[in-house]
Amino acid sequence: MRRDVHVTAADIARLAGVGRAAVSNWRRRHDDFPEPVGGTSTSPAFSLAEIREWLRGHAEGRDLPPDEWLWQDLRTTVDDDDLADLIADLGAFLVYVQHEADDWRGLSAGTDEEVARGLPARVRATCAKTVSAQAFPESVPVTRVPLVRSIARLAVERGVRDTFEFLRERYFEVHTRRVYSTPAEIVTLTLDLVGDGFGSVLDPACGSGRILGRALERSPGARLLGQDVDPVAARLTAVRLALRCDNARIRPGDSLRADAFPGELADAVVCNPPFNDRNWGYEELTADPRWEYGLPPRVEPELAWVQHALAHLAPGGVAVLLMPPAVATRRSGRRIRSQLLRRGALRAVITLPQGAVPNVAVGLTLWILRQPSEGGTPSHVLMVDTSGRPDDYAGVAVAAWREFGAGCELDEPGVSRSVPLVDLLDEDVDLTPARYLSTAADDLSPERIAGARSRLAELIGTVAGLLPSVAAAPPDELALVPLPELVRRGILVVEQQTPARPGEEPPLGTPVLTVEDVLEDRPATGSSEHAGARLIVTRPGDVVVPQVVTAPVARVLTKGDALLGPYLSLLRPDPEVLDPDFLAGFLCASVNVRHYTSMSSRYRVDVRRAELPLLPMEEQRRYGAAFRRLAGFRSALREAAVLGDDLARLVADGLTHGAVRPHE
Repeated sequence: MRRDVHVTAADIARLAGVGRAAVSNWRRRHDDFPEPVGGTSTSPAFSLAEIREWLRGHAEGRDLPPDEWLWQDLRTTVDDDDLADLIADLGAFLVYVQHEADDWRGLSAGTDEEVARGLPARVRATCAKTVSAQAFPESVPVTRVPLVRSIARLAVERGVRDTFEFLRERYFEVHTRRVYSTPAEIVTLTLDLVGDGFGSVLDPACGSGRILGRALERSPGARLLGQDVDPVAARLTAVRLALRCDNARIRPGDSLRADAFPGELADAVVCNPPFNDRNWGYEELTADPRWEYGLPPRVEPELAWVQHALAHLAPGGVAVLLMPPAVATRRSGRRIRSQLLRRGALRAVITLPQGAVPNVAVGLTLWILRQPSEGGTPSHVLMVDTSGRPDDYAGVAVAAWREFGAGCELDEPGVSRSVPLVDLLDEDVDLTPARYLSTAADDLSPERIAGARSRLAELIGTVAGLLPSVAAAPPDELALVPLPELVRRGILVVEQQTPARPGEEPPLGTPVLTVEDVLEDRPATGSSEHAGARLIVTRPGDVVVPQVVTAPVARVLTKGDALLGPYLSLLRPDPEVLDPDFLAGFLCASVNVRHYTSMSSRYRVDVRRAELPLLPMEEQRRYGAAFRRLAGFRSALREAAVLGDDLARLVADGLTHGAVRPHE
């Protein structure tokens, strides 16, 4: 029995193969358009059954996307809690179709009852070789067979892999917090640090499988091992990889408490482990043989993951783990850090720029480890700080690691240095890279200090003049209009990144606007390679808002022709009716901050909850000009703060290095 489910305006647009603005127009123009049955005034939800009936009567000869309709049919088949298991079952069926296409054609020629009887044994036998014998249920209801046939037909049109990717992506859209995916740029960097030619790779917290999938692209014949505490994530990743290769073993379970691969060694261990997990198993694992470098303190779960990685690392192999910066400095972990250094296991620590991993308030680090050999302890450890090179941090890190591996001694001021082991083994064993980097003497010249001081004085002199002049206003408050109402009237269009459909992938090399670009008010710097997102091309006058920030930000774009990146909302106003600077100013003002969700020190920004007054255009432009001046004022203040910090550092370094001295 099918159940009715709710769909959003975005879902309706996909079902109809149109943009969201068209759905807003339908609601306004057609009296028979279904009324909302849930949601909120700014994000209404509609009955799928009613929308299905309405679209069938108003399709006007358009071909409705079969994949989107199939996805919604899946949602009506089971409860949301069981949806992931259904997708995993269908993925296992697709593995069978991929390997036994002829057998499926013969079986599918029978009745639904015959398919229901014969399918389970066939799928389980195929998956036993690639996923697991339990990847598919032992029985299939006859009522489920039409759905299986629909999946098979879609696989003929889209391909087996693309069909499963589509279902998987749609599931994670609905359950955005179910699985965290490591950003593609970080995955690429970690594998670049591992290098080429590895024959096996382990990810003990594999999540969505992005690291293992990219490792397979790098080394197609590699053996892939993965484990994840979330059984749903493990099942979906196992099927995803089984559709690409026959040498992946993905298991569910907690890698620390219940290691699925005891005794197995891999050429590479790459992992983005969970941070700050105090319930990692300290009590149960006190005598675990993996703690070769010391029992990790209860508050140091990351050091447990480090030793787990080393326990699975083959001689000569490399492990790269993404770590929070506090792991380098906590006093509770200094004994283990000391042992990792003394025995030659820890080879490099690389600081990443803040924002390299979205929605993380600090710059994370990468730890590079090797299994110690009997040839003696290395005398140096590589320290790299890429925080000052956000535009090319990955290239800086990889180049430094490769030079270090080739035996070169590095000392690039402020960026990288081969640090003698003895310098690290003090009382604190602080492994923060910036602490050990040198400063170039020629950077500390009196001329440079004088120049920086002059630039700072000039900038401070102009800051006050940027502040817009304002006058007292009548006591009446401005009447605010909900943003969805502006969308409904066609004054505004709101866009967010969604997965691409076949044929929509952007050409390689197209710049992508990232959250960091918006925060830094700079042109697009992201790469479209492997973006996998629908093409949303920016235009001058668009307003872009990051979805998670420490303080709400809205930027008016002066240049276009870039692709909208993830975690951004794009608002495109009709410039004849709505001034972009006016819109941006109200979006990040306190009148709207109260509508956004507070997350400790950050905000989750849902622009659909915003409100702004709809004033005459002449008045909007006056407001917009004031908001532009305020933006310039804030930008100048930030620049002055950066210049001031740099100048203070230059003077302090100049004094301590003997390049300058105090006036008498």
